[in-house]
Amino acid sequence: MSKRITVALDAMGGDGGPGMVVGGVVIACERYPDLDVLLYGDEARIKPLLDAQPGLKGRAEIRHTPHAIGSDDQPAQALRRGRESSMRLAINAVKSGEAQGVLSAGNTGALMAMAKFVLKTQSDIDRPAMISFFPTIRGESAMLDLGANVKCDAENLVQFAIMGAACARIELGIKRPTVGLLNVGVEDAKGNETVKLAGQMLRDGEFAFDFYGFVEGDHIGEGTVDVFVTDGFSGNVALKTAEGTARLYSSFLRDAFQSSLLSKLGYLLAKPALNRLRAQVDPGAYNGAVFLGLNGVVVKSHGGTDATGFANAIGVAVDMARSDFAERISRDLHHDGVEPETLAISTAVTPDTASKVV
Repeated sequence: MSKRITVALDAMGGDGGPGMVVGGVVIACERYPDLDVLLYGDEARIKPLLDAQPGLKGRAEIRHTPHAIGSDDQPAQALRRGRESSMRLAINAVKSGEAQGVLSAGNTGALMAMAKFVLKTQSDIDRPAMISFFPTIRGESAMLDLGANVKCDAENLVQFAIMGAACARIELGIKRPTVGLLNVGVEDAKGNETVKLAGQMLRDGEFAFDFYGFVEGDHIGEGTVDVFVTDGFSGNVALKTAEGTARLYSSFLRDAFQSSLLSKLGYLLAKPALNRLRAQVDPGAYNGAVFLGLNGVVVKSHGGTDATGFANAIGVAVDMARSDFAERISRDLHHDGVEPETLAISTAVTPDTASKVV
C-alpha cells in the first residue's frame, strides 16, 4: 500500500471560498485514494458542506479558526495579524509534519510571506519563486516567477533559473533542460540592466542546464525552451494573458459554431476534436503553482478557479509531497553539478561590467 498523504488546505481562500474548496476535495479524494485533508477555516461554513459528502468521512478533518487573510491584506500585515488565520495554521501543519503539503487559493503575497517565515528558504536561495507548467507546441514548458516577486535583481533571476531547471529535471524528466530569460528581444543589447546582467551571469556560469539566451513572449507558446525565467511582474502578466487568450478563442469558436445551422452541424462533427482541444488549453487543467526554494511543499491555486481546478491543484500538492520534491530540489541544487559557489559568480559581475558586453 502506498503511504498516505495529508494536504493542509486554506479553506477560506479564493473567490469560491469553502464551497469551491470542498468541491475540489471531493474530486481529489476520488482521484487519490491515499489522500487525507485538513481543512482550516470557519467550521460553521465548512461542516454543512462536509456533512453533505459522506464519502469524505474519515478523510477530511476540520480545524476551526474564524480568522482568514483577505485578498487586500498586505504581506506584512498578514504576518503580524494572521497568526491564527486559516492560511497560517495550514502552513504550520507542514512545519510540524502533520501535513506533507499546503494549498491555498488566497492572497499570493501573504502566502509567500507566511510560508517563507514559517518554513524558511533552502540554503543559498534568497527568495521563493512560483513555478507552473503549461502546454506548448513542443509539449510542456515551465515558467517562473509567476507573481511571488514583483521586483527582482539579477541574482534572483539566476537562482530562479537554477531552481526551474532542477524542477524540470524532476517533473519533466529532462536530464539537461534548456533555460531562456524572458526579454523584449533576443539581442544581447535588448532589455533593462537587470535582465542584461542576469543574462551575462547565466552565459558565464557553469550550470547543470543549457542557457539558450534571451527569449520573447511569442516563444512561450512555441516551447522554445524547457524553462522560461522572468520576474514575478512579467510572469504573472504573461500567465494571465495566456489564460485570457485561451478564453477569448474559446468564445470565438463557440460564436462561430452557433452562427448558422450548417455551422451547428459542423460542430457536431468536430465536437470530439474540440473537446480534446478544450482539455488541452483549459487553464484549470494546469492550476497549481509551486513555491520553489522553501523547506516544504507549498502550492498556490488561482483565486478564481472552480472545484475541478482546485482538485487539480490538490493533485499538484499530492504529487510534490509523494516525490519528496523539496528535498530532491535541495539535493539537485547541491549535488548534481550545481554547487553553492555557482551563485557567487555575481560578485565578479557588476552593472558596469555587464554594460561592456552590449
